[in-house]
Amino acid sequence: MASNKTLIVIVGPTGIGKTALAISLARHFSTEIISADSRQFFTEMEIGTAKPSATELAAAPHHFVNSHSIETFFSTGDFEVQAMELITRLFSEKDLLVMVGGSGLYIDAVCNGLDNLPETDMNIRAQLNEQLATEGLESIKQQLSRYDPEYYQKVDQSNPQRMIRGLEFYLSTGTKLSAHLTNSKKPRPFNILKIGLNMDRSELYHRINQRVDKMMESGLLEEVKALEPYRNYNALHTVGYSELFAYLDGAIDLKTAVDLIKQNTRRFAKRQITWFKRDDSTVWFEPNQDDAVINYIIQQKL
Repeated sequence: MASNKTLIVIVGPTGIGKTALAISLARHFSTEIISADSRQFFTEMEIGTAKPSATELAAAPHHFVNSHSIETFFSTGDFEVQAMELITRLFSEKDLLVMVGGSGLYIDAVCNGLDNLPETDMNIRAQLNEQLATEGLESIKQQLSRYDPEYYQKVDQSNPQRMIRGLEFYLSTGTKLSAHLTNSKKPRPFNILKIGLNMDRSELYHRINQRVDKMMESGLLEEVKALEPYRNYNALHTVGYSELFAYLDGAIDLKTAVDLIKQNTRRFAKRQITWFKRDDSTVWFEPNQDDAVINYIIQQKL
């Protein structure tokens, strides 16, 4: 390998055990962890984002966990810039770093870089967020599918931030976001090893259901109640929060809300697997194969 610096990237669906593996690797190689989970950045969102526990955070240095407020706009582009600055600094002391997360766009931002896009109008974004709050996601979907059908087909259609981004870009620039996405990779001055975690689908779904029950027992509903003043912020238009806001509005009962969280989380996990499987460079393992992963990394670095 040309460089003696290597970024280990751990990917996979929610609930699979990525955090545990990242900590195991960080401890074995005496290094640090960079989170690429788009919800764990936010200090105010604790239970519903399945952040590492205090014990886990103490087990190895973590970055981009509790790093921003939901009141701060933090885009994928912002993450690319800040993560690359951090990686450059950490590589001055370490030969190996661990990045972990289930947010494919954020992983890609670091591994491949993002396209340089023109600025968009923040007033339009504010208007679209207001439209989302008052009219719901369906109105955003209909406009986006009309103005930029190519982007609409590729984007995660349950993710309001991504949908708004495409519509905001068109309304700001008069051009399609899809026309600007070249998918050309930026060269990175370090090696990248991608480790994927996956398992039997039915067992994964069982784990997800159990984790949602545990979140509810740990006070997720109380967390969502405390965040009601911020419910129109992009960060809170996400699984685990949207469903409980619907319950608090009286639109559904609590059991239905919890069932929907489980269902939507399972669907999210399925989309994550599809996203990460498209990268042929990812080497796949099952959870709790830490020794096998460590041996693979050592072999690749020889």
